Amino acid sequence: MTRPAVEIDNLVKRFGGFVAVDQVSLEVATGEIFGFLGPNGAGKSTTIRMLCGLLAPSSGRAAVAGFDIAREPESVRRHIGYMSQKFSLYDDLTVEENIHFFSGVYGVPRELRAERKRYVLEMAGLAGRRTTLTRLLPGGWKQRLALGCAILHQPPILFLDEPTSGVDPVARRAFWELIYELSVSGHTIFVSTHYMDEAEYCHRLALMYRGRVIALGAPQALKEQLRSHALFVLESSDVFGSLQALAGAPGVRDAAVFGGGLHVTLENSSAAARVREELARRGISIERLERIQPSMEDVFVAMIEEQERRAA
Repeated sequence: MTRPAVEIDNLVKRFGGFVAVDQVSLEVATGEIFGFLGPNGAGKSTTIRMLCGLLAPSSGRAAVAGFDIAREPESVRRHIGYMSQKFSLYDDLTVEENIHFFSGVYGVPRELRAERKRYVLEMAGLAGRRTTLTRLLPGGWKQRLALGCAILHQPPILFLDEPTSGVDPVARRAFWELIYELSVSGHTIFVSTHYMDEAEYCHRLALMYRGRVIALGAPQALKEQLRSHALFVLESSDVFGSLQALAGAPGVRDAAVFGGGLHVTLENSSAAARVREELARRGISIERLERIQPSMEDVFVAMIEEQERRAA
């Protein structure tokens, strides 16, 4: 049986009295695109920095490519590529100079550097911009260059920490196409994001909140968990009045602002009649009340609210 590319067992990171990562346990299979989804401050980046051997855990253990992150951090770093949301590039160097620099940093053998440079330039679509200063590149091109520099040494595992932050939707989509190509070629991709739509691109997800993994599974499987209840979109004459009216109402599990209306989770479809009655009683007219299929954002909001209820 193939050993997992990443193994995490009760990993904890404390900064003084603050617990940034709280007993995280999971495995990532070889060739998998594994997503870390959660808001800023959830512990995603701290976990990734520990897995990259850049930060020592407070307790627990983890292995990456079979190497213990606490005892063998140098071996871990030789077998991974790492890309942060700041792209880790030097803006005062040209595209080609950045590639040369990172070839040296990652110890790419000299006889392979020309071949690897050609690959990165073609993969990133930058063959015609090799002499362009990196700071002059649009965000999407800079993003591709950063990914290319992270894989110059052909690492089997890639850690991408919110790599699409700050780039436009078209560039984000193109970047995910590159991630899929790398996965198909055998790379394991561990990627963190706070974009809910990107969660759909992953084979499996861990939803993180306040340092803990609150849900783990394939996107479709996580959405199936929410389908045991009825999710409705509600558009009314008074959005916030509707939100207040439905808080704690019989048959209503959750209600949250979503776009110009509300997403309301009911115990069953028949509870929609009680929603109509409650809003009518308060003089709020309903423009739309329709059952819909849950999105990953609905799943994440529902999971967080469940955590808050348990904490209360």
